[in-house]
Amino acid sequence: MSESRESWASTPGTRSSMQANRSRDTRPELALRRAVHALGLRYRVATRPIPTLRRTADLVFPRQKVAVFMDGCFWHGCEEHHTRPSANAPYWSEKVRRNRERDQDTTARLTEAGWLVLRYWEHEDPVKAAVEVEAAIKARRAGPSRLNSQ
Repeated sequence: MSESRESWASTPGTRSSMQANRSRDTRPELALRRAVHALGLRYRVATRPIPTLRRTADLVFPRQKVAVFMDGCFWHGCEEHHTRPSANAPYWSEKVRRNRERDQDTTARLTEAGWLVLRYWEHEDPVKAAVEVEAAIKARRAGPSRLNSQ
């Protein structure tokens, strides 16, 4: 028999709403995936770039070592669109702070391992982001710049 714990949510309605949030296949993520796919690029979805690191990227290009993240404005604390909830504010402030800290740690770890990390906010134009992803993939395929060897 499980022991009942007090919910983190301020109301049952809030709890239900938050539980309905998706961790993958969100509308902005799907728009980015469609735009990247339309450019002819193929990728892995919701995969760990480094298998031993418990962090998943939204789009992963293993051969080119490019990891793409689509960050939600609420969950990742977008400076432009993040809104602080009035109910249970200390919990949510701490949650977003930890998310941002984890994002920075993930970027640092992947970069140290030779990965290129691209992060986009959910409000950004997915077509523009896809073009940037395509440019990064092409640059990685081309290898080190000839300018560096001259």
